[in-house]
Amino acid sequence: MPKTRLDDIDRKIIDALQIDGRMTAQQLADKVGLSASPCARRVRLMEDMGVITSYTAVIDQDLVDLPISVFASIKLERQRENELERFSAAITRWPEVVDCYLMTGQRDYLLRIVVRDLHAYERFLKEKLTRLEGVASIESSFALTQIKRSNRLPLEA
Repeated sequence: MPKTRLDDIDRKIIDALQIDGRMTAQQLADKVGLSASPCARRVRLMEDMGVITSYTAVIDQDLVDLPISVFASIKLERQRENELERFSAAITRWPEVVDCYLMTGQRDYLLRIVVRDLHAYERFLKEKLTRLEGVASIESSFALTQIKRSNRLPLEA
């Protein structure tokens, strides 16, 4: 998909929605200096273009009893297209994997896995990740403290 040209008002709308996706159309319009109707039209257009993909709630992991974040670096036996696709398809089915990136460098994938405790991670490893055909190695690192988390992109106006 080609890059979308956003003007300053579009960027203000996106920035405001990244901070509070639940604000009303009128609140958003007031914040960006438009009337409600043209503001809503711009939001709809950005949704249609795929710039705005969804709206969601950010949940505190600890308060829902999922305090463990594990970062797993995965190396595949081969990096052929069908092996990459097979791995990606499996990962998308596993709810424990909340982030997955295809990487450059020594490892092929970096995953963030969220679980209740070490036993749950061990179960995930034994029952899912290590059974996936084509995985050559797995390196796990456990997050001690989350310093920053953001879904807000650094848009410049």
